[in-house]
Amino acid sequence: MPDNNYRPEGDPLGGSTQVPGTDDMAAVTPAGVTVVDGDETDDERDFVPPKGRLGATIALGVSQSIDNSEGGVSKTFFPQIMNAFGLSDAELGLLNALGNAARMIFGPVWAMLADRFGRKLILFIVTGLWGLWTLGAAFAQSWTMLLVLYGISLVGTVASEPILNGLLGSLYKRSERGKAFGTVRGTSAALGFVMTPALGQFGGDPNGWRYAFITMGVLSIVSGILILIFVNEPKKVEKENADELKSEAGMFSLADAVKLFKIPTIALIAPMLLLVTSLVLFGFMGQVWARDMGFGVKNGSYLYTVFQIGAMLSALMGGFLADAFVKKFGHKGRIMLFQIYAVLFGSIIAITMYFYKVWTPGIQSGDGQQVLQDPSIVYYVLVFLMGLIFSIGFSGCVLPMVSSVCPKQLSATSFAVLFSLIQGGINVVYSLVLGNVSKAIGSLPLTILLLVSIPYFINAIYFFVFYKNYEKDVHLQAERTALIEQGKF
Repeated sequence: MPDNNYRPEGDPLGGSTQVPGTDDMAAVTPAGVTVVDGDETDDERDFVPPKGRLGATIALGVSQSIDNSEGGVSKTFFPQIMNAFGLSDAELGLLNALGNAARMIFGPVWAMLADRFGRKLILFIVTGLWGLWTLGAAFAQSWTMLLVLYGISLVGTVASEPILNGLLGSLYKRSERGKAFGTVRGTSAALGFVMTPALGQFGGDPNGWRYAFITMGVLSIVSGILILIFVNEPKKVEKENADELKSEAGMFSLADAVKLFKIPTIALIAPMLLLVTSLVLFGFMGQVWARDMGFGVKNGSYLYTVFQIGAMLSALMGGFLADAFVKKFGHKGRIMLFQIYAVLFGSIIAITMYFYKVWTPGIQSGDGQQVLQDPSIVYYVLVFLMGLIFSIGFSGCVLPMVSSVCPKQLSATSFAVLFSLIQGGINVVYSLVLGNVSKAIGSLPLTILLLVSIPYFINAIYFFVFYKNYEKDVHLQAERTALIEQGKF
């Protein structure tokens, strides 16, 4: 199942958005926004498209989808894993934390290896050969053995997207990368919409989690072979592309990071991330659906697919809504939209994750294996709405706010620091806390209400602090960019 733990909150499927104040397009990646489309330079006009790049682009999209699904199998099938090894929600929290920690620690390592030995080779290893670890996890005979094998497999899956984006940078000139990212994201999303419910068919068998691991391990190896066949990496990699790869993987200069916090808006966004709890939710909502609501793993996979469809539309809708708010209210429109979004998203989480008995009367909890009842049509609609609201706050507000105030030299650093380091670290801690709190109080839905839903209402209030400085920081962006060029910022 697609796994959202390694992306900023705004875009579970990936996508592109316009960088405020420019004519450039930007791809929303795990580290944030990377400019991918702008005016052509002389070098771009001399760019010769590599042969077979469409096939390479599709192969990369397939690879991304499989890696995302591979990283989410443990969460979707955790009710079965829990029954097999006698576990609790605390162990699920540990699994979720592993994914975030793996990205923070090993993302930069893989980026350095890709820079040294070639992106195609490293991508083949982390996407293809690394699938053997997922395959091995299927045969785990104890929780410790599963944790070790699956933990190692996550070390590979978290590395693929920055490297993949770097390869796209060599296959397409800058002014074409918007459509390149769109093709990859579209391929990845379409395949994910098929794979998620397909894997869910294993939900009726107590050993379904083993079959899911085997399936994803084999598909991972196949995707690596597709990369070897269809992707042709240029012998010379532009320095700019190499730098983009490292920044997307979470690497940054400490000196540049310190400069960021001289900007009031950035200094205020960092603590705001403490109140962004949706990424933690994704690791636990499958457990709520399968066990606490008695829908079972199969229905849980259907619900997740419906959520993902809504989330894909949300990423697009967020940009359009934000543009309308900015046109009507100026730069403060993004702040207003986020506050509305936070209230709506906090509410829909509470409605779908805690007050679900209102929408499915007579609901019974189970062990996650058996299907005690099916979701109602109304509940499917509510889950779709949750996905539809999900990305608005980040794709339309937070990510553009960051790119609107950062000097252009610090743009990549800002996303690496805020979303790879700070948000990644917060999610590691939150995942462990949420799992252990759920175990202690004996109710995962109540834990989600308290630790995931309510923080969004607090965040709506917190966002009032941006009214004082954000618009001023937007107008100072050009001046700060010039000061950095002069070495005075």
